[in-house]
Amino acid sequence: MARRDDANGTGTLGKAMDVLDAVAAAPSPPRFTDLLGKVDQPRGTLHRQVSNLVEEGLLSVRGDHSYELGVRLLRLASKAWSDNQFRLVAEPHLRRLHDLTGETVHLGVLSGAEVVYLDKVESRQAVRMHSQIGNASPTYCTGVGKAALSALPEAELERRIAALAFRAYTPSTLPDAAALRREIDEIRRSGIAYDREEHEPGIHCVAAPLHSRSRDFVAGVSVTAPAYRIPMARLHEWEPLVRDCARSIMEDMASRLGPRS
Repeated sequence: MARRDDANGTGTLGKAMDVLDAVAAAPSPPRFTDLLGKVDQPRGTLHRQVSNLVEEGLLSVRGDHSYELGVRLLRLASKAWSDNQFRLVAEPHLRRLHDLTGETVHLGVLSGAEVVYLDKVESRQAVRMHSQIGNASPTYCTGVGKAALSALPEAELERRIAALAFRAYTPSTLPDAAALRREIDEIRRSGIAYDREEHEPGIHCVAAPLHSRSRDFVAGVSVTAPAYRIPMARLHEWEPLVRDCARSIMEDMASRLGPRS
């Protein structure tokens, strides 16, 4: 359940963001009663938040009285995505990696306990990934997520690992913080992370971390493919390609986005 503290300055905006987060995360458009169970707000407060968001075009009401993200919010998200400087810098490098492998390439940015997919170049094959730009996945069971975690400063890494709630998505999902910490140590040694069917059965990937100079911005790039089509041996062969892609993006960031990168 989402929780925010008005005393910490989140106030009305924080409450509204909780509602938007709950609607965005719902597997199907939620009704008001569904939101009551997801958002830690009194009924009256929640009703006001929902009404304001609908009035502003950030939520829309469907015929069955459920809610979905509004067109105005989608326009804002589309604009943010199309103008995102990091994505624009990374895009040609992602396409080059896709050309070399023929499989789906993801760019993900670390956000709290999740990694948010900022860009994707789709596989040329008939069977493709169901991931979408803007979707979020757990850090501890995805290649991009683990790669991004490995780029964090040590104190921040420990803080984020301590806050994780581990869930077994597949029999291969890392079970706890100790297992994740061991894997992060290996990723830091090799510069490569793997998802060995840890988030979705039958799907695996090879990934590499990338970051800003100050490491206040960390991300990951990966090549993802069905395990039946691409064996682990092929993923190992792609390690240099993924590392080179991440390095090229970082070099391009530093030269084109200036000192703040």
